[in-house]
Amino acid sequence: MKLTTMTQITVDGVVQGNGGASEEDRRGGFTRGGWALGKGDRDTVGYINETYRRADAFLFGRRTYELFEASWGTLSAADVPGWERTWEALNTRPKYVASATLTDPAWSGTTVLPGDLATAVAELKAKPGGELQVHGSGTLIRSLLAHGLVDELTLVVIPVILGQGTRLFPADGPDLPLELLESTTDSKGVTIQVYRPA
Repeated sequence: MKLTTMTQITVDGVVQGNGGASEEDRRGGFTRGGWALGKGDRDTVGYINETYRRADAFLFGRRTYELFEASWGTLSAADVPGWERTWEALNTRPKYVASATLTDPAWSGTTVLPGDLATAVAELKAKPGGELQVHGSGTLIRSLLAHGLVDELTLVVIPVILGQGTRLFPADGPDLPLELLESTTDSKGVTIQVYRPA
């Protein structure tokens, strides 16, 4: 399988607390949650829905998994008008969680990855199939990039600067050359950039 990531991110690189309620992720005194809500136009919503629909399986970090389980995992398709494709994909495709603390996931179709993360993900990638997708999960994405396991990196850049919050790329991270595969801008100024590690 090809490992792809999709991350909503601010112009200054923040990924913390993008959706849901402003109370979603208050770590480190973060107070500016919900910054991505309603920012994309119909084309962007369609692109995101189509991305989820392409997934053969999902890979999450524990925190993102718990947020998704508490929302997408408890709703019905009727509860998410316009997002039915995303709901269907998340509730019918296999889900894998990278966690040393989660032992008994309640969301149907979930497997906690055992042992060494890089080895477990490499084994998943070796399976036949299309896309193994990572959504959110900034800490996990940093680890996957460091181990050379990401095949495509999609950034949905929201035109806002927060000035606080956890950033996707740390100030002391490794160099990583990227090849731009696709770039689009919607009518609200949201850009979607698809990269391949070069």
